[in-house]
Amino acid sequence: MAIIVNVDVMLARRKMSVTRLADEVGISLTNLSLLKTGKVKGIRFSTLNQICAVLECQPGDILEYRPDDPSQERQVDVDTDGI
Repeated sequence: MAIIVNVDVMLARRKMSVTRLADEVGISLTNLSLLKTGKVKGIRFSTLNQICAVLECQPGDILEYRPDDPSQERQVDVDTDGI
């Protein structure tokens, strides 16, 4: 999967357990564990909002894009003539 979930990294930085985060966010430990291991297909913005609030971080601290295959990275042509 190209989206990497770094909840475990933020938990370590905040010295917080998965159980405590699940309790404070209001989701089950099972669902948080599935998110943490990247075994989910999506996350509600309200859940992401709660996780960010509890961990005092930004969504980009938790979610990261990393292409499965480097050839998947888009090549962007920049037109500097108009600048």
